[in-house]
Amino acid sequence: MGRRSRRRPGAWLAAVLSAVVTLTLTGPTPARAEVTNPRQQWLRQSQAGLFLHWGMRTSPGYTSCSAWEKAVTDGGWDAGYWVAEAKKLHASYLVLASFHSRLGYARAWPSAIPGSCSTKRDFLGELIDAASAQGLKVMLYMTDDPQWHAEGGHEWLDSAAYSAYKGHDVDLTTRDGFGEYSYDNFVEVLRKYPELSGFWIDNDNDYWLDHGLYEKIRADRPGWLLSNNNEDTPIMDTVSNEQKTGMTPAYDYPQAIWTPQPRLTEACFKLPSSGAWWYSGTDSAVDQGLTLGRLISDSGSSVKSLMAETAQVNGRFPSKQEAFNNYAKTYLDKIWGSLGGTEGGGYSYGGLQPGTWNDGAHGVTTVSTADPDRHFVHVLTRPSGSTLTLRDNGYQATGVTDYRTGKKLSFRQSDGRITISGITDWDPYDTVLAVRTDGRQGIVPPGSLTASASVSANGHPASAVLDGDPRTYWDNDTTLPASVTLDLRSAKSVRYLAVNQREWSVSYARSDTEQSARIRDYQVHVSDNGRDWGGPVASGTLPSARGVRFIDIPATTKRYLRLTVNSTWAAATDTKHHRKLLLDEVRIGSAYPGSGRTTTDGGAPRIRTAR
Repeated sequence: MGRRSRRRPGAWLAAVLSAVVTLTLTGPTPARAEVTNPRQQWLRQSQAGLFLHWGMRTSPGYTSCSAWEKAVTDGGWDAGYWVAEAKKLHASYLVLASFHSRLGYARAWPSAIPGSCSTKRDFLGELIDAASAQGLKVMLYMTDDPQWHAEGGHEWLDSAAYSAYKGHDVDLTTRDGFGEYSYDNFVEVLRKYPELSGFWIDNDNDYWLDHGLYEKIRADRPGWLLSNNNEDTPIMDTVSNEQKTGMTPAYDYPQAIWTPQPRLTEACFKLPSSGAWWYSGTDSAVDQGLTLGRLISDSGSSVKSLMAETAQVNGRFPSKQEAFNNYAKTYLDKIWGSLGGTEGGGYSYGGLQPGTWNDGAHGVTTVSTADPDRHFVHVLTRPSGSTLTLRDNGYQATGVTDYRTGKKLSFRQSDGRITISGITDWDPYDTVLAVRTDGRQGIVPPGSLTASASVSANGHPASAVLDGDPRTYWDNDTTLPASVTLDLRSAKSVRYLAVNQREWSVSYARSDTEQSARIRDYQVHVSDNGRDWGGPVASGTLPSARGVRFIDIPATTKRYLRLTVNSTWAAATDTKHHRKLLLDEVRIGSAYPGSGRTTTDGGAPRIRTAR
């Protein structure tokens, strides 16, 4: 039946992080790409953050920095309010975006550098202190973009004042001039606020690159994070994917994300259903199902939800956003044990298969980082009936309960699937089912296999599909058909393949140039000697979907197995992904766990086959 596996979710990542030594540099040195680093640990353990767009142009808008500051203070602004609202959302960090190109480039902190609004009151410092007192982190948004310098007919940047300060002419309305100005602001902030947790940077500026900004930040504050919006800049710790829409279901945000784990990834989205990222005078509604679905779907993919709310001048959120926060606290409190302290299931951390299930059902799964036998199924769209069926991904189930009520549920496990029946209390947004398992069973140990390929790109051999490390992968070098051959070293039972493809592209066709680089048409052959293969034992089309995919094979006993990919989903119009295939991991199942196993009380099995 194969060796039982109990690898703790994220064990490979913990090993990598513990092995990395963060060095304090004496001066700027060339930046290195670091996908994993101990400074990232707090964010990896987070599920959500609160994004705050708030500045001089917050409605009703001010052109005088001092008038804006007075209005903020007179309105009763209190950093503790933002922290309390973040906690209602179960967010563990806040991102303050006042130095924003559309908000008057306002620096909500005292600064010795002239050039744009700088307040006398230290709003940033107060926020850092209030957040720290509650165990939350603060990151500061910084823009690269001077193009909105005259937004609304007012000039927000003072080139003359900054030029006098620097002793040479600097035009802040140019990218190079603004790069110099913002560089100085970066340096001032990193020296003044050691308790800040990093910078959230909107794209990039050549001046920063040419003058070693990131290297300086790494040298002076090696524990700080660097996050980048929409671009996968190598030195950055995090890539944030901004306001993606168009997927079905609408809440399944990760379908539009193109950064593969273990890259730290955020999904950045607005809570108001309409309007700007900042408060423009409108109390827009919040779609409860969409917002909660996004948060839960992101957690089910180990993606961090950076949720934007539109603070008013006095800092308070409009009433509909406040009402949502209050609702979210009550709602999430009841199920947080299935989200906090988990990783997304069906990816690098193991777990049950997410995505589309039976009878119209759709959702995600999570797996506890502390207990690899504790899994959660989040049914975001319920099936038409009272039964849910999903792939077990090799896990032997021992019990299923309704997470909210503790009610034991009947289930049957056979042919690689768990079927849970008698579900009547469907939640309108997320029915959470807790699944206890007895580890993975029937999996051929990867260490007993070898892999070869018909073609491989340099540095990405077929052996990568067996090493359990999502940082490595097999690359088909833009060649199709392409095949991977697995040698079991002796004849063994084979029942299915489990394939984790690299999640480096969207899973649906967002546009002609942004499509899915996933397996479409495939064939599976088997052989006794590695020379004579005969006809395919399985063939078909895999859906373009995230998470582990399965190919079932008629029961056979062979030494060699070959997966041939004839086509992928990306069209020729997407030159980055067309004919390109990357595989993270391939497993062979020698037997389905729990075949014929049935329970009627969610606990001990009444029918059980030998392991």
